[in-house]
Formats: sequence, C-alpha cells, structure tokens
Amino acid sequence: MSSSGQVLIVDDDASVRAMLAEYLSSHGYAVSQADAAEAMRAEIERSLPDIILLDIRMPGEDGLSLVRYLRSHYDVGIIMVTASGELVDRVVGLEIGADDYVTKPFDPRELLARVKSVMRRLQARAPADKPAQKQGTSQTVRVGRCSLDLESHCLLDDMGAEIPMTAMEFDLLRVFASHPNRVLSRDQLLTLTRNREWEPFDRSIDIRIARLRRKVEPDPEHPQAIRTVRNAGYMFVPGKASRPHPDA
Repeated sequence: MSSSGQVLIVDDDASVRAMLAEYLSSHGYAVSQADAAEAMRAEIERSLPDIILLDIRMPGEDGLSLVRYLRSHYDVGIIMVTASGELVDRVVGLEIGADDYVTKPFDPRELLARVKSVMRRLQARAPADKPAQKQGTSQTVRVGRCSLDLESHCLLDDMGAEIPMTAMEFDLLRVFASHPNRVLSRDQLLTLTRNREWEPFDRSIDIRIARLRRKVEPDPEHPQAIRTVRNAGYMFVPGKASRPHPDA
C-alpha cells in the first residue's frame, strides 16, 4: 500500500507515541517518532516529514519554541497537541504559525481527520516545481501591500520577497480572492476552505485572519484589504492592481 504521507510524532510520553504510531500506520501513514527537541531535529535531518504532531508541554525546549523554529526553517504541516485547559497555548501556537491543534484527551479519529485536512491543504498548495512569479496574469491578486500568486501559491511583498504562510493561510487568501467584495461568515470560510472537521463556531479562524493582516495590511490595526463586518464575518476588498480569480 502506498503511503498517505509522512508524519513525525514529537511527544515525551512513549505510550502516546506508540499508540499514535500504530493508529496512523494502520491508516497508511509512514510514521517516525521523537521524544524531545534534539531527537526531532535529528529525525528531520534524516527525512523531512509532511506533518509534525507536536506536544506543547515537554521538558526542556517546549512545543511553542519548536513551532517558531519549524515555521522559520521548514515548510511542513504542524498540528499542536495540547491539554484541554491550555487555551493560551493554542492561541499563541496558531498565531506563530501552527496549522491546527488537537486537545488531550482526544479520539484518534479526530486526530486522523485533522491530519487528513492539513495534508490535503499541503498537497493543494505545493506543486512539484514552483513556477516563476507571474505578475500581471489572471492568477495574481493584489492583497493589501502584497501580491498573491494563486498558481505558484506565493505571497510576495512589494520588493518581490516571498512571505511565508501556512497552508490554511493560503486557503483563506484563495477563498477571499475568489469572492471579492462579498461578506463571508466564519462558517462559510470553513466550508470554502474545506475545513469542516473544525467546530462550526471555532474562533481560531479569527486568529488566522489577524495573522494574515499583520502580513498583508500596511496598518493591521486599521485593515483595508481584509475587513471585519460586524456580526457578519469578513470581506476582502481588492486593491487597484487586483485581478480577482474567478469562482471555481
């Protein structure tokens, strides 16, 4: 059976690692394990995974520090594993670049659904060879101070430098670009980004949009490209140089 993808489990609890490794392997994933930061780095050097399941509370270097490290060095999916009461950790983790989270104790089926969701987004945004930037084509959309290349899945600043973004952040920008000047509720955004595994009223989408605003808005405190519509949702207002991508 061909592999569904490669997953690295980073958790200091050997029993948790063993349970997750057995479960994910039974669903076609190639699984490796690490019990701490040093072992994680060694595993990544041997083979870069598609997704990393990262426990937040570990001795030594904690999971939030590792999220920052991973996001600045690698293009991988990151799913945080947190305790049920660690709301602040979940919020901070999403703000610094994690793709998703699951809370302990969790049903392995929920974790599998989230792994599949992140894997789909990674596969959708990563062609085998990233094409050169195509400014001025129908695939380029002006978003605030940036240009979004929908074909190559790149977000570029005014100097042409690429701005890193997670798979979920790209999905949100793609949806906004496909629906300019339309108010989209949180529930519609979840549906259009194919993230129905999330809870319908999951406010973490607000965290993603706040993070996007810091990347694309000249003044994130007074957003003009991705606007909040009170009690309704969000609306993307294209810039003058925008060429909106047609609805799929």
